[in-house]
Amino acid sequence: MRDLRDQIDGVWRAASRLTSASGGRCVMFISSREGEGTSSIAASFALLAARKSQKSTWLLDLDLRRNAAFSSFEEGFARGVGKPGRAYDASLRTEPIYSVSQPGTAGEAAKPSPKLLSVHEIENTRLLVSRFRTELLRKGQHVQLRSRPGWWEKVRQAADWIVVDAPALTRSPAGLAFAAQADGVFIVVEADSTGAEEVASLRDEIISHGGKVAGLVLNRMGSDARFADRLAG
Repeated sequence: MRDLRDQIDGVWRAASRLTSASGGRCVMFISSREGEGTSSIAASFALLAARKSQKSTWLLDLDLRRNAAFSSFEEGFARGVGKPGRAYDASLRTEPIYSVSQPGTAGEAAKPSPKLLSVHEIENTRLLVSRFRTELLRKGQHVQLRSRPGWWEKVRQAADWIVVDAPALTRSPAGLAFAAQADGVFIVVEADSTGAEEVASLRDEIISHGGKVAGLVLNRMGSDARFADRLAG
């Protein structure tokens, strides 16, 4: 993961134009394939948002098994930024955005523990980064994300910004499940790599799931990351 805070001014300006019907604003970053730099863009944007927040900014990593965002902050990927500290229960006293199936129940969802998803303060910032406690899962248990409008309402009340780092569509459709909850979805593309047809296909998928495509982020993997014109359609 790379710290791209000094290269995403255009992305910040575009996202700042988005409006929320209630509470904090929510943006999602997603790509068609892995390796486009989505997590770098999302984490860098979240740090910018936290600096401007009165309440807090939440960085929600939807790749629950990997917890890549949390691990990157632990490793100190961003200059001048502290590491994850105090943890808070991210259920916000409502139904969590996941369910856990029990072994031997043919995929039947059990009542989930609200303690599996936490958010951790990043020292000396107003940023909270999610972590899914995979170590508490038993062998054979599977986790499935759930769209819980009540949870999103609660987190919008708690934060000025919610930044969603969605896994690439080739890895998981998790981002599509929550696309409708975001005020705007940004498609991340490694410049000169991903084809126009792939971008258009992902755009259409987002729209078909009720999401609003806010634009395209052209990422040159650390040398440049800029906002492109809003996608048509």
